[in-house]
Amino acid sequence: MTAIGTMKNQPADRAGSAAWDRAVRIWLYTVAGLVLAMITVGGATRLTDSGLSITEWQPLLGAIPPLTEAHWLEAFAKYKQIPEYHLVNKGMSLEAFKAIYWWEWGHRFLGRMIGLAFALPLAIFWFAGALRPGYGLKFLGVLALGGLQGAIGWYMVKSGLVDRVDVSQYRLALHLTVAFLILALVVWLALDVGNAERTNTSPQNRSATLAWLIVGAIFLQVVLGAFVASLKGGLVYNTWPTMGGTLFPHDLMAIEPWYHNPFENPVMAQFNHRLVAYTVVLLVALEAWRTFASGASDKAKASVALLVVGVLGQVALGIWTLLEAVPLSLGIAHQSCAAILLILAVRHLHVARRGV
Repeated sequence: MTAIGTMKNQPADRAGSAAWDRAVRIWLYTVAGLVLAMITVGGATRLTDSGLSITEWQPLLGAIPPLTEAHWLEAFAKYKQIPEYHLVNKGMSLEAFKAIYWWEWGHRFLGRMIGLAFALPLAIFWFAGALRPGYGLKFLGVLALGGLQGAIGWYMVKSGLVDRVDVSQYRLALHLTVAFLILALVVWLALDVGNAERTNTSPQNRSATLAWLIVGAIFLQVVLGAFVASLKGGLVYNTWPTMGGTLFPHDLMAIEPWYHNPFENPVMAQFNHRLVAYTVVLLVALEAWRTFASGASDKAKASVALLVVGVLGQVALGIWTLLEAVPLSLGIAHQSCAAILLILAVRHLHVARRGV
């Protein structure tokens, strides 16, 4: 009998199911922590302009960094063939190259470790009969998405190896969004595993529509943040609440044709990022008011209160990062805290869908 068939035929009252569910949740939360670390290192890789330092994609052999001086010189020679070296880093020393190389290598190595940390325990849990019916295929879907993310990462890097000195903002947005999607799915599954209470859908329950909208708005903000990062939109109009003394700067629509501005104009990229940030704050405020006014459970109130703290903290951090013209530490913190905010929003959505 196949593993899938075995899992489908498992009894609902598996022996030791509570212990298995606890183990699966710990595994999933550990993977979520690794994905959060991956997002953090990815932000550092971008902010240090390290992403193009490795010009090849070797899924297996690439896990081994240069071990000798000759290997380092070979890697450096390959980097010298791309436009970024000639137009931005001409004359860079080998030691300076090593610094950016290690950031990109660490980012890729962490991605490989996440794949192993997900796939190996999944195989063990599956063949041990530890997974609840239907969850094995969900986990396989996340694993496949992780593999696709590796390919997307190389697809992004390739865009900066010819005729550019950076990666495509469109491909960066795709790469970052998929990373956040993987994080959200892993956290959701961790919350879901072992939850004996089914989602309550009776008419008297609170609607989860606002909670869904909050998660959607945060994902939109992630996409816009990727465009800000790629276009270096955080280095223009480093003032708040206005942009250079006005709400609508004169160069908001500076590019022709006009519809290229949201994706290629750093000023509009920053403007849109600000606008959606205000929208997220408004949605969270409405959800908080509705939760407390409707007499929701203590768990729902605690969940939305934590979400309020998270969104206000992220907005404050974003403003600080902008006013300081995106120093490395604040830029990394802003991206990491965006991921934490998504976790809080996903957790609140899970609570809201259960109607508790």
